[in-house]
Amino acid sequence: MQTIPFDYSLGEITLRLFVTLLLTGMIGWDRERLHKPAGLRTHILVGVGSALIMLISTVTGPMVNGVYQVDPRIVANVVTGIGFLGAGTILHFKDGLVSGLTTAASLWVAAAIGMAIGCGFYSGGIITTLIVLFVLYLMGLIDDYYEGRLYRSVILHARITPHLTESAKEILRDEELSILKVETQSVSPSEKYVVFHIKAISISMGKELSRRLAKLPGVKEVSFNS
Repeated sequence: MQTIPFDYSLGEITLRLFVTLLLTGMIGWDRERLHKPAGLRTHILVGVGSALIMLISTVTGPMVNGVYQVDPRIVANVVTGIGFLGAGTILHFKDGLVSGLTTAASLWVAAAIGMAIGCGFYSGGIITTLIVLFVLYLMGLIDDYYEGRLYRSVILHARITPHLTESAKEILRDEELSILKVETQSVSPSEKYVVFHIKAISISMGKELSRRLAKLPGVKEVSFNS
């Protein structure tokens, strides 16, 4: 059992929930702008819900010498529940593609931030939010900066199916191109972008690849960053 001083007032409760909304909302906005499965609203709801559960565990615990006793088992239950929610954002495709791991991790961190603010640990929640934003945004910019000099991206706008992705891979293999990384981004429930990262090639070869890939069934648009 752990003791936590708690100001059981409307102002303090409102402050903790509002701070949680702001912090988790910043993380959710980063996921929203990239069209990830869990965006702004999901991260806010996860964070605020976790903060409220922490508040409930505080005010409903026994009081000893004027200090509330908090049962740490409530934290374990929240973390377990968020694990199931995060698993729902991870997509597995028959051809080995996996998408949504980062979003699942950001949901898990949003819950942790909510619990931190819920128990009054403001500094921990704020610092963690800054670290998460650095990892998601700034490191993403650095990654894009260097990746643009190492390889090119072929982007298919289509209804993604295992057959389509395998056919696209076969075309790339025909040109003896190694696929360094594959990513997917949701556009709508029925459409996604699939991005194949390959080693840097000439603009003329990129145009030829785009022409061949555009002929695949279900492909609406092909772009090649040169």
